[in-house]
Amino acid sequence: MGLFIKKSIEALQAEAEQSGSKSLKRVLGPISLIALGVGVIIGAGLFSITGTVAAGYTGPAITLSFIIAAIGCCFAGLCYAEFASMIPVAGSAYTYSYATMGELIAWIIGWDLVLEYTVAATTVSISWSRYMVFFLNSIGIELPHAFTACPWDGGIVNIPAILIVIAMSLILMRGTAGSSFVNGLIVFLKIAVILVFVILGWQFIRTENYIPYIPENTGALGEYGLSGILRGAAIVFFAFLGFDAVSTAAQETRNPRRNMPIGILMSLLVCTILYILFAHVMTGVAHYSEFSGQEGIAPVAVAIEHMGTPGADGVIVPAYPWLNKAIVLAILFGYCSVIMVTLLGQSRVFLSMSHDGLLPPFFSRINEKYRTPMHSNLLFMVIVGLLAGFVPAEVAGEMTSIGTLLAFTLVCAAVLIVRKTMPDAHRAFKTPFVPVIPILGILTCLCMMCFLPADTWIRLVLWMLIGLDIYSVYGIRHSKLEPNLRHRKGDMVLNIMGLILSVLCVITGLWHQQTVGWNADQTLLIISFVFAFTHCAYYMWRMWKHSHK
Repeated sequence: MGLFIKKSIEALQAEAEQSGSKSLKRVLGPISLIALGVGVIIGAGLFSITGTVAAGYTGPAITLSFIIAAIGCCFAGLCYAEFASMIPVAGSAYTYSYATMGELIAWIIGWDLVLEYTVAATTVSISWSRYMVFFLNSIGIELPHAFTACPWDGGIVNIPAILIVIAMSLILMRGTAGSSFVNGLIVFLKIAVILVFVILGWQFIRTENYIPYIPENTGALGEYGLSGILRGAAIVFFAFLGFDAVSTAAQETRNPRRNMPIGILMSLLVCTILYILFAHVMTGVAHYSEFSGQEGIAPVAVAIEHMGTPGADGVIVPAYPWLNKAIVLAILFGYCSVIMVTLLGQSRVFLSMSHDGLLPPFFSRINEKYRTPMHSNLLFMVIVGLLAGFVPAEVAGEMTSIGTLLAFTLVCAAVLIVRKTMPDAHRAFKTPFVPVIPILGILTCLCMMCFLPADTWIRLVLWMLIGLDIYSVYGIRHSKLEPNLRHRKGDMVLNIMGLILSVLCVITGLWHQQTVGWNADQTLLIISFVFAFTHCAYYMWRMWKHSHK
C-alpha cells in the first residue's frame, strides 16, 4: 500500500485494549469526559464575543446565531462520536484518518492537530496573563509591563504566560486522574459563575430590549437581519471549538465505546444551553447597542451595571457590583482548564504518531509511575512556554480555528469513506442520516475556513510544508507498518503534494499582500516566496531521484 497503507481496525482495537505500567491508565468516566469538553469549550470568549456580535451584527437574535453555530458543530461532533466509539484510541482525527485514508493523510491531519493545540494553548496562555494583570491591578497590585508582555507588545518576556503553561503541564505529568479532578473543579466554578449571572440577571430583564428581536438590516450584508444572524453564527462558531480534544483521551477512558460519544455530544449540548442563556440575559438587561465598542470583559460589565433599580435621578444603581470580579476569576480559572486540556490533547496526538513510528520513539514512552507520556508533556511545555512568552497572541489566534476546521472536514469525509469501505465494522454509535450529516459538516467547515484572513492560510501552508519535510526525511522510513524502506509506493504523490503546497505558498502570499496593500509590510510575502522556491527545488530533486532509482 505504500504511503496510503491503512492501519487495520483490529490492530487499533488491540492497541486500545493494552494494559500495564507502560500503557495509559483508564480513569475517565462519562462525567469526567463531559467536564473535559466543557472545560476546553467555555473560555473567556463567552464573556466578550457575545457583546461584540450582538452590537454589530445580530442584536438580541444572537441566541439564534448560537443555535446555528451549535448545529454546525453538531455535524462534526456526530462524526467524531462514531469514530470515538469505533476506534477508542488516543490520537483523535489522526488515528481515524490512519484507519480510513491511509498513512500520508493521517500524517497531514496529525501534524495539523499539533499546530491546532500548540497555537490554542499559546493564545489562551497569553490571554490568561492579560486577565491576571487586569485582576491584580484591580486589587492594587501592579506588575511591570516589561515582564508581562512579549517584545512585539513593548515588553521583554511574558512571565505569567510561561508560568501558567508550566503549572498546567506539571499537573498533567502527575497523572490523568489528578488533572481530571482539577479540571472538574475549575469547570464547576466557571459554570457556577455563569449560572449566578443568569439567575441574578433574569429578574432585571426588560422586554423592551428585545424589540425588535431581529433588527432590520442596514442595507449592508451582515449588519443585522438574516444575513447578520448568519455572520454572527460564523463568528460565534469558534466559541464552540475544542470538543474534539475529548476524543484524544480515548485510551484513558473507561468503556470508551459508550462514554466517548456521551462526552463529545453532551459537552456540546451543555455549552450550547449555557451560551444561549448567557446571551439572552445579557441582551435583556441592556440594549444591544450599548455593547458597541466594548472589548474584553467590558460587555459583561455593561450588563452588570444594568442589573439594578433606577435611583431618584433615573440612573441605575447596580445591585451586584461584586459580580465583575467574579467574572474575571471565572475567566482566569476557565482559561486554566482550556490550557490544560489543549496540552493534554497535544501530547496524546504526538504520542500516537510516535507509537506508529512516524516520530522518534522517545515521545511514545509512558512514565511507569504516573502512566503519562511525560516526554511529550515536557516537549510541549517548553515549546508552548517559549511561544507564550515571546510571541504576540494575534499571530497565533486565528491559526487555532483553521487547524480545527481542517480536522473537522477530514473527519466528516472519513465517515463517508468508512461507511463504504468498512460497512460491517462494529460501531457502538452511528452518525445518523449519512451521507447528509457528513456532507453538511464538510460544507460548514469549508465555509468557515473561507472567511479566515489570508495570513492565516499562509501560516497553515508553511506549517504543512514543514510537516511534509519531516515525514519525507524521517516518518516515511520509520513507519511501523512498512519499516526500513527507503522508497515506498506513493512517493511520487508526496512529491506532487509538496509542489502543490509550494505553489499555494506563492498564491496565499500574493493574496495576503493584495489584501493589506503593496506598500504594507512584505515580510510574509518574502517568507512565502523563499519557502516556495526552496521546497520546489527540494521536491523536484526528490522526483528526479525517484525516476533514476
